[in-house]
Amino acid sequence: MADEPTPNGADGGATAAPQIKMNVLAQFIRDMSFENILAQKGTGGEMTPDVQVQVNLDARKRSVENQYEVVMKIKVDAKAKSSGDQLFLLELDYAGVFNIENVPEDQMHPFLLIECPRMLFPFVRRIVSDVTRDGGFPALNLETIDFVSLYRNEIARRQAAQAQAQAPAGSA
Repeated sequence: MADEPTPNGADGGATAAPQIKMNVLAQFIRDMSFENILAQKGTGGEMTPDVQVQVNLDARKRSVENQYEVVMKIKVDAKAKSSGDQLFLLELDYAGVFNIENVPEDQMHPFLLIECPRMLFPFVRRIVSDVTRDGGFPALNLETIDFVSLYRNEIARRQAAQAQAQAPAGSA
């Protein structure tokens, strides 16, 4: 029995990786705009909306060691299904400041664009819900976003764009 390894690096921790540490230091609305086009036009009535949601993410290193800022940019565009008329437009930039330690450098980019937005998303969902409700529409409850898929799609898009840019131009 003495030859069995102890679980979780309890044999002194020489092989255990350092524990990843992430703290949310601050979170805030950087910019927000809600345009109730329906009210501006003076029209009303029962309309079934066609809602389009776009999500963009941005991350940058801050000047303080181990601090990063991640910004989730949400654009919600709602149009009437029947007529295509614009109902409302919501744009929200929501930022979080994170202290992150013990993440390997090659894993920092995906960590910032997957794990950090996961921490911010419930707050963004609540803001979108409150603003649409307060703007005179039914509260819009955003569906959960798969940040892993979003990250993979963006990496694939960038690689395709880079490959296309590096492709030799047709000779004339």
